[in-house]
Amino acid sequence: MKGDIIGMDEQYKKVVRIIVSYLFEKIANKPNRYTITVAGESGCGKSETAKAIAAELEKCGLKTVILGQDHYCYLTPKFNDLKRKEDPEWLGPHVEIKMDLLENNLKAALKGEPEIVKPVIDPAKNSINNVKISLLGVKVIIAEGTYASLLKNVDTKIFIDRNRLDTLEDRKKRNRRNEVNDPFTEQILITEHKIIAGHRLLADIVVTKDFDVLFNE
Repeated sequence: MKGDIIGMDEQYKKVVRIIVSYLFEKIANKPNRYTITVAGESGCGKSETAKAIAAELEKCGLKTVILGQDHYCYLTPKFNDLKRKEDPEWLGPHVEIKMDLLENNLKAALKGEPEIVKPVIDPAKNSINNVKISLLGVKVIIAEGTYASLLKNVDTKIFIDRNRLDTLEDRKKRNRRNEVNDPFTEQILITEHKIIAGHRLLADIVVTKDFDVLFNE
């Protein structure tokens, strides 16, 4: 059914509903569009959380668009992995990701632009294409991704505080590109953790590994 939170256990459904309940009045009272980020380490549930929040907002009549950071990479996943192995410095928000483009898309949304142009990566075709996204009637923009906490044009920042050990079982289930137990990938995750461990401090809302929701007023 439209609006249902799919593929999440009851604990996480509760988390999402707490967040949406907290944000609803803030969103409704803002005269223009409202921006949210969902950030955290690989496998922590960023995409699922963003989709679930969007679904709950849609049920409340608030049209929502999600911008996934993974689509803003300079390279497709295949070539990005190869580049990481060739160049130890090829890691991080301002190296791999077009953060400025994502930021500009948020700015355009807040200015009330009727559409934005954003990249879409197709891993199967190993391609990147630009597409126009209509923002007509859209009230909420959610940007989700590992480094989304660094974005500036944001009303509310959410951080999911789960590290690579906390997310191991979830990563085993998806096992994207056979990443689990790959020594190189594990080293990437360790480095990634060092980069964003402090991003929790940038958040307005923190979801702990025990599914508690903390609000930084």
